[in-house]
Amino acid sequence: MKKRDILEDAKWTMLEKESLLSEYACKSNDAIRIFEDKRDIRPEFFRDIDRIIHSQGYTRYIDKTQVYSFTENDHITHRVLHVQLVSKIARTIGRALRLNEDLIEAIALGHDIGHTPFGHTGERFLNNICKKEGIGYFCHNAQSVRILKDIENVNISIQTLDGILAHNGELLLNKYQPKKDKNKEDVLSEVEGVFTIEGYSKMIRPMTLEGCVVRISDIIAYLGRDIEDAITLEVIKREDLPKQITDILGTDNSSIVNTLIIDIIKNGMDKEYIQFSKDVFKALVDLRNWNFKKIYSSEEALRNREKLEKAFEDMFNIYLEELKDKDYKNHIEFSDNIPASEKRLYEFVNSRSEQYKQNTDVKRIVIDYMAGQTDKFFLRECSSNLDLRFV
Repeated sequence: MKKRDILEDAKWTMLEKESLLSEYACKSNDAIRIFEDKRDIRPEFFRDIDRIIHSQGYTRYIDKTQVYSFTENDHITHRVLHVQLVSKIARTIGRALRLNEDLIEAIALGHDIGHTPFGHTGERFLNNICKKEGIGYFCHNAQSVRILKDIENVNISIQTLDGILAHNGELLLNKYQPKKDKNKEDVLSEVEGVFTIEGYSKMIRPMTLEGCVVRISDIIAYLGRDIEDAITLEVIKREDLPKQITDILGTDNSSIVNTLIIDIIKNGMDKEYIQFSKDVFKALVDLRNWNFKKIYSSEEALRNREKLEKAFEDMFNIYLEELKDKDYKNHIEFSDNIPASEKRLYEFVNSRSEQYKQNTDVKRIVIDYMAGQTDKFFLRECSSNLDLRFV
């Protein structure tokens, strides 16, 4: 057999399983890209997975906060573990419902690439800065798309970008039904809308059922796991969990995840939407509300919040001063004796595409730079530039 025939056979083998997928699944042939590129034996969304895990944004997951930022405990969840848990949960649901697991995994692994250092706390700080500076808004879901599409120029499918944009795990619904009539222009318009219209992110629905699965899996992945972390850090005790919730969902992460997955599968089989049963959904809403009150608003979760907010504002102003008088739209030259933090900022700008540099306001460049930082990198920058100490 000729080499070319072997490769074609391999490609056919990888795509063969799609013939077994549900009529509501998104197939590889449905994939839309902003730019067409050379195809190989990998199915379309399988390629998205590879491109995402090889991105610089994915590498930086390893030191980004999930809930607790200043805790010396190697068993506490960080963002890198969270996206893997979302992927595993979503693929479990997707396999049972005969959906496209490649698309599910791509969305799940990429959905939080735009998250800031220090989690949702950092996200709020950057959003406040954007509003104060008059450059729109900041939301990590749209920033995830921005990193892949504009900052790193990774050619990811529209379906994957859409699922990332619409993942919003902070919003809980009983029924998730895809908006199947969306096209490439609609998705790109929604990305722009999140940055320019306050609250727009809450109105976005995924275009695929796979995107809906990842969206609910985000919630399933963090609620029980955050409870386990809170117990480990003695923020709460297991017996604090309300009995009316644990009687339905269970008392630990394993039972909570299992209950929610099974309920989704039972109520979503052979349907063009997914949903929970009435009792499970009520318990889930109650648990989410309880988590926000007892865990996410706890002293441990909010440690150093005031100092961090000042640090974000001060570092933004420092970076802006370093760039605004430079010809950043062209290659910035710098001497060997400039501060390391300034050099790193120049390197970030220099490595961007000409289109990015020509079309991006200097304030948004600084926001992009800060959003991509890890917790430790941000603290090192603070140590070099500010007289701030964190405990």
